[in-house]
Amino acid sequence: MEAYSDFARVYDTFMDATPYEEWCEFLVSLLKKEGITDGLLLDMGCGTGTLTELLEQAGYDMIAIDNSMDMLQVAMEKQRGKKKDSILYLLQDMREFELYGTVRAVISICDSVNYLLDKEELSKTFGLVNNYLDPDGIFLFDFNTVYKYKEVIGEAVIAENREECSFIWENYYDDETHMNEYDLTIFVKEGTLYRKFNETHYQRGYTLLEVKEALQEAGLIFLEAFDGETHKQPHEKSERIYVMAKEQGKGMERT
Repeated sequence: MEAYSDFARVYDTFMDATPYEEWCEFLVSLLKKEGITDGLLLDMGCGTGTLTELLEQAGYDMIAIDNSMDMLQVAMEKQRGKKKDSILYLLQDMREFELYGTVRAVISICDSVNYLLDKEELSKTFGLVNNYLDPDGIFLFDFNTVYKYKEVIGEAVIAENREECSFIWENYYDDETHMNEYDLTIFVKEGTLYRKFNETHYQRGYTLLEVKEALQEAGLIFLEAFDGETHKQPHEKSERIYVMAKEQGKGMERT
């Protein structure tokens, strides 16, 4: 089953405790540090568009892509009733995305890159990012680490029960491939009954070294990395890591 299909309708409900505002504030601070205070940005793997809208409110012009039509429909519904549809949402796979021109920065948050399941996909996607960045443009993204999948959520079962919807989230981690399988069982209230549906998602954990290698292969310059919680230097028990990289020219020979 396609990931984020039926789940899209309840995604924002279960993500209501996600600190999107804090994430946006941190990202904007990094962008401003690099002199990017306005202009066109791409949100890659935008989901239901919550972060996209926050970045727009921070003064940026936004393009957003996702490969789930259901998630994009939720994102576009949020724009209804506003004076104008100022965010351009595109149904595109990050591994093959195409833009009309370049952007000042590409943002990809909430472990979207972990859906790239091998190093070749990672390098290919990073190469596209480099291609669509302005000269000296910035790439900001996060990823879940091998440590998180192996030691924190691997083999764990997570459940949440609410009045309108509930879910059971089962994890199965393969230490050899660094792949984590999510089996989601979701119950959504419809009238006096609940409808049950299932989705299966796959993500791969990466190390910071693997990410740096993929950036280099794509022609991007690695600038900094930050622990997802402290925003300080990553460490061996970092569960989520932010990375900032920079465009260094198109068609350059990889070293």
